Amino acid sequence: MQDNRKEQERAELHRTIWGIANDLRGSVDGWDFKQYVLGILFYRYISENITAYINEGERESGDASFDYAQLPDKDAEQAREDLVATKGFFILPSELFQNVRDRAERDGEWAKEHLNETLETVFKNIEASAQGTPSEGNLKGLFKDIDVNSNKLDVTVGGTVAKRNERIVKLLNGVGDMKLGDYRENTIDAFGDAYEFLMGMYAGNAGKSGGEYYTPQEVSELLTRIALVGKAEVNKVYDPACGSGSLLLKFAKILGKENVRNGFFGQEINITTYNLCRINMFLHDIDYDKFDIGHGDTLTDPLHWDDEPFEAIVSNPPYALKWDGDANPLLISDPRFSPAGVLAPKSKADFAFILHSLSWLATSGTAAIVCFPGIFYRGGAEQKIRQYLIDNNFVDCVIQLPDNLFYGTTIATCIMVLRKSKKENSTLFIDASREFVKVTNSNKLTRENIDKIVTLYTNRDTVAYTAKLVPNSEIAAQSYNLSVSTYVEKEDKREAVDITALNAEIDRIVAREDVLRREIAAIIAEIEGGAI
Repeated sequence: MQDNRKEQERAELHRTIWGIANDLRGSVDGWDFKQYVLGILFYRYISENITAYINEGERESGDASFDYAQLPDKDAEQAREDLVATKGFFILPSELFQNVRDRAERDGEWAKEHLNETLETVFKNIEASAQGTPSEGNLKGLFKDIDVNSNKLDVTVGGTVAKRNERIVKLLNGVGDMKLGDYRENTIDAFGDAYEFLMGMYAGNAGKSGGEYYTPQEVSELLTRIALVGKAEVNKVYDPACGSGSLLLKFAKILGKENVRNGFFGQEINITTYNLCRINMFLHDIDYDKFDIGHGDTLTDPLHWDDEPFEAIVSNPPYALKWDGDANPLLISDPRFSPAGVLAPKSKADFAFILHSLSWLATSGTAAIVCFPGIFYRGGAEQKIRQYLIDNNFVDCVIQLPDNLFYGTTIATCIMVLRKSKKENSTLFIDASREFVKVTNSNKLTRENIDKIVTLYTNRDTVAYTAKLVPNSEIAAQSYNLSVSTYVEKEDKREAVDITALNAEIDRIVAREDVLRREIAAIIAEIEGGAI
C-alpha cells in the first residue's frame, strides 16, 4: 500500500514537472531549455542541502530554533572554511535559493530590473567559494550553461530585461513549487528522480540531440546488474563516455553509494553534458570527494590513468564516431590499444572504446558496454580486434537487445560483456530481442524483462531459441563473427504442416473436381441436345 502511494505521488510529481517545463519552455527548444530547468533545480538543491546540514548541526547542539536562512551574512562567514571543507561549497544566507526567490516575489520591481544580475553574482560566488580547495574541479563551470542574460529566455525577438526576468521568476517559482521533500522519505532521492525524469522527458522530445547523451533508466539498470553479478560491493565504477552520468548513478541506487568504496569516475567530451553529469552527482547526494568526472576526449586524452583499474565499467559510447586512428602514430603504441595489434577504423571508433575499457578493467572486474551491431560482423580491422578478444577469452557474453529502446534511434543494439578471469573458454550469446513491452512509439524493458536477461546471463545455460554457450573454437570457425543470430537459432513459429494429411486432402480435392467436371459436362450435353 505504501509503495502504491509513493508511485502515485511520484507520478503526480512527474505530471507537475511536465507542466512546469512546458510552460517555461515556450518557443525555446526543450533540449536547450533543460539547462535552465535543471540548473535552477541544482541551485535549489545545494541551497536546501547546505541549509539542512547547518541546521541539523546547530539544533543537535541545543539551538532548536536555529535557521541558517535567517542568519545575517556576516555571521555566516565564520563557517565558510569548515563548510567548504565538508560540503565542497559555501552559500551566504542572502544568496540561498529560497531567499532570492522570496525577494523576487515580494519586490516585483526589483525583480524586473535586478534578478538576472543577482543570480549571475550568486552563481559566480558559489563557484568561487571552492577555488583553491579540493572541490574546485567539481564546482568549476557548473553554472556556465545557465546564462540568465541569454536571449533564449525571450519569448519574442528583442525582449527586454524586465520581460526576461519575468521568465526567470516563473522559473524560480516553478522549480520552487516542485514537491521534492514530502512524497518520499528521502529528499535526496526526490531531487535525483526529478532530474532523471526531466532528462528523459527532454531526450525523448529532442531525438538524437538529447538521446545521445542519455541512456534510458531501464537500460542503465540492466548494465549495472550485469556488472554486479557476484558482487556485493565494488571498489570503483567507471564510464569512459559518461554523458549525464545515469549509468554511474545506477550503482548508487542499486548497490548503495556506501558500497562503491572509492567512488565514481567518468569522462565526457561535451562540455554541457559534462556539467550536467556533475550536477547529477550532487543531486544524488554523491559528495564532491566521491566522484571524479573529467572533461575531454577519452580516446586520445584519457584523464584517469592514476585511478585505473576499475572493478566495474559500464558505458554506452557513441556509435561510429570518427577518431584519429592510424593517422596518429602514437596510438598504435598506446598500451590500451597495442595488444590487439591493430587500431579501430578512423571512421568507426567503437572498438577503441571497447579496448580502452578492457585495458582499464580490473582482473576481477566486469565491463558491460552497449554496442552498435555492425561491429560484431564487419571485416577488416574490426574482425582482427574480435579475433584478439576471443583468442584471449575476454568476451564473456553478447546480448541482443530489442530495437527502439533508445532516444533518437530505432536500431537494435547489443551489449558486450568483458571479463579477464573467465572459468571456461567459451562465450555466452543471449537473444533478448523479444524482451520488451510497447510504450507509445518506443519499446521498454520491464523489471521482468531485466530479471530474465540477468538470470540467463548468470546461469550461463543453453536455452532453446534464447541462449547458447559457444566454445571459442566454434566462434573462430565462424571467422570470429559475434552476432547473436549466428549462434542462437530463431524459433520458427509458423504452423506445422502434416505433409501426408495435406497430400490426402489434395487428392480428395482433385477427385472431387473430376466428379464436378463430369457432372457439368453431362448437364451441358443435355442442354445442347434439347436445343437441337
